[in-house]
Amino acid sequence: MGRIIIFTGKGGVGKTSTAAAHAVKAAREGIKTLIVSTDMAHNLGDIFMQEIKEEPVKILDNLYGLEIDSNYEMNRYYGSISGALEKMLSFKNEKDNETMEDIVVFPGIEELFSLLKIRELYDQNIYELIIVDCAPTGETIALLKFPELLSWYMEKLFPIGKVAMKVLRPISKLAFKLEMPDDKAMNDIEKLFVKLGSLQSLLKDREVCSIRLVTIPEKMVVEETKRNYMYLNLYNFNVDGLYINRIIPEDVENSFFDQWKELQKKYLDEINSVFSGIPTYKIKWYEVDINGVAGLERVVSDSLQDENIFKVLKTTVNETYKKTEKGYQLDVYLPFTDKRDFDLFESGTDIIVKIGNFKRNIPIPNVIRKYSLTSAKLNEEVLSICFE
Repeated sequence: MGRIIIFTGKGGVGKTSTAAAHAVKAAREGIKTLIVSTDMAHNLGDIFMQEIKEEPVKILDNLYGLEIDSNYEMNRYYGSISGALEKMLSFKNEKDNETMEDIVVFPGIEELFSLLKIRELYDQNIYELIIVDCAPTGETIALLKFPELLSWYMEKLFPIGKVAMKVLRPISKLAFKLEMPDDKAMNDIEKLFVKLGSLQSLLKDREVCSIRLVTIPEKMVVEETKRNYMYLNLYNFNVDGLYINRIIPEDVENSFFDQWKELQKKYLDEINSVFSGIPTYKIKWYEVDINGVAGLERVVSDSLQDENIFKVLKTTVNETYKKTEKGYQLDVYLPFTDKRDFDLFESGTDIIVKIGNFKRNIPIPNVIRKYSLTSAKLNEEVLSICFE
């Protein structure tokens, strides 16, 4: 069984260099490692100072790199889906008679294929460790939640949709000049549905996959890190590490940095207080950009000497169901949440929790569906939902 570690953080905090330093350390220890970038603005090639493309390339002994091209992956494996969508949504513009061929799909569908590529690489069992350098945290959360969201929609619509397609295909072509997906496209959609379930299971397998946050000791970044930690818990991902980057060393004797060091100390104290239960690593500020293997080995030598660093450092249980005298109770761990921040309601066979711009549908197990949602209370960072 392999291991997947996903690194994310606010843009500009050094998540790519942190992920790359782990990859170099693993390779030096004889662990066959693949470092993958899912960020649309790839910079793995810049960090390692060599060209990295959409297929794995060797960086050094035991280390390979890959910058995933989501369009390449979608066209390679699911070209019939995109082709069907293109036929459905292409039309003639009466004003200028131009053909519109833009494919309109769910936001995030292209990035989804980055995750499916990681699932494929994991299943191939070529690498002992896959390190993922993700996009800035907001995009990462949207990306990680997408398999669950799309799978939920497909589960609701697909059985009906498959029958409907066969009925509507000849009618739509004659009446509306609209070409519905053919059998090949529908089979690819069905395969995608199966893979989405497998992908969800992998991302939430606490023995295999964990997420690590990278931050810096500055007010806005710390606040965003707290929010993103809460969102990741909402979607039931295991966050097992926090990296505080660009800490000015105490031995830097320059009056220019004195006030900066005082501010950093304030936010370091806050981070240590609010993230006290998460393994934390501190990475110092360097006087030069961290580029190339030699630069990354400085980070390894200074900050990543923990011999257990590639193991799952912490396992959190974010969702638990328990039997009560009158029914059942679902507890959801939501750190850094205020009761004014979220909304909760029941819809069919789902509980919907909405916090800010993020919403999650939590399916109600069959055994609980005969009960009604009677109350919800947030207490000590745990949302307790009662069914009686």
